[in-house]
Amino acid sequence: MKRTTAIRSLLTLLALVATLTVNAQDNIIDEVMWVVGDEAILKSDVENARLLLLSRGQRIEGDPYCVIPEQLAIQKLFINQAAVDSIEVTENEIISAVNEEIEKNIAQYGSKEKMEQFYQKTTTQIREQLRETKRDELLVQGEQMKIFGDIKLTPAEVRQRYAQMSEDEIPYVPTEVEVQIITQHPVIPQDEIELVKEKLRDITERIQKGETSFAIQAVMYSQDGSASNGGELPFMGRGEFVPEFAAVAFNLTDPTKISKIVETEFGYHIIQLIEKRGDRIKVRHILMKPETPQESIDAMLTRLDSIADDIRNGKFTFEEAALLSDDKETRANYGIMHNGNYYSQNYGSPRFEMQDLPQEVAKMVNEMKVGEISDPFVMTDPKSGKKVCAVVKLKTRVNGHKATVQDDFQALKDVMINQIREEKMEKWIVEKQKTTYIHIDDKWKHGEFKYPGWVKDN
Repeated sequence: MKRTTAIRSLLTLLALVATLTVNAQDNIIDEVMWVVGDEAILKSDVENARLLLLSRGQRIEGDPYCVIPEQLAIQKLFINQAAVDSIEVTENEIISAVNEEIEKNIAQYGSKEKMEQFYQKTTTQIREQLRETKRDELLVQGEQMKIFGDIKLTPAEVRQRYAQMSEDEIPYVPTEVEVQIITQHPVIPQDEIELVKEKLRDITERIQKGETSFAIQAVMYSQDGSASNGGELPFMGRGEFVPEFAAVAFNLTDPTKISKIVETEFGYHIIQLIEKRGDRIKVRHILMKPETPQESIDAMLTRLDSIADDIRNGKFTFEEAALLSDDKETRANYGIMHNGNYYSQNYGSPRFEMQDLPQEVAKMVNEMKVGEISDPFVMTDPKSGKKVCAVVKLKTRVNGHKATVQDDFQALKDVMINQIREEKMEKWIVEKQKTTYIHIDDKWKHGEFKYPGWVKDN
């Protein structure tokens, strides 16, 4: 019961395709399959999308060389119309959308490193390539809002539509849970921190003496995804960095100098200015992370085990114990987790489908009863990539069921609004096909398309 439309799902795919390096493409001679307006759809675009879907185990209903280019063509219809209607997207909107996509992918793959491994690109490269696709996504969304407007349904209309649904049409609501969490960072011994700082000081000294370059040292030692690019980041605004990093980076004025050591949630950095351009800067950095000894992890697990026992024995509540959590977002909310998956129908709410939870948390709560507190466990912080220790409490669980007006009014309303939007979109596409220049190469025009109007009589 997703609120996403077909276009949103398509744009999600396009954002992923844009970031994926498909090695098999090296031997493919590219060609133009379709032209929509003045925009070309290349065979490589379609092939990348097809291979990405296969790599994710997703089925393609129908011939992929019909289904995928048709979806790409629909996107281009909206983008062309957005240009006609002067729909604009701000830089801040693009940055925010890119950041959300990066955070979603890190959460999906478990860590920044695993995300980079999947896409065979650094986070910096992924971020840069997402900019254009996110711009297109926002343009499509803006144009859809202009064309279709803000669709509203009254409670009476929702009940009437529900009464007219057949049993097969009534959507299935998957199991949803609400989870509270307490996280604690294992204590990193000071001597481990000093080892990292001493290494960074040594690197700084060697660079300043001219014995080596910042880029070479980044390739050799940085633990950030930008290491393979010599630590270089693209032009970025202040809001795209964590505050501690931004405070130092934006005060740099001399490209020959290296910053002091900066501590952030990711570890310890040194930074070198490359160029300033208005309110954006390009820098290099080296990130190093102190090792977390297993004994520190074990000690924190023991501490959390004791806290969990005290909660079970009534010495204090989970909500009170959550004030001790190291995670500032859940600490201020009595430990309640909020769904950060932008493509989930529950985005921003405390409700999660199981696949939206961090993998380690989902594994724990899957067999738990409401009110039960887990044993302590180790998980990867989706944002920093660091190991943290945690305990969770299953606050609520609603098992999967056929939707009812009484229990699932808002979910049903969202589904119905999406159906209305889809109906309006289909009519708009059919009309737009009549007035848009469309050319499909002869070898690709004989498939089964959802909208036959792509193939025009000569």
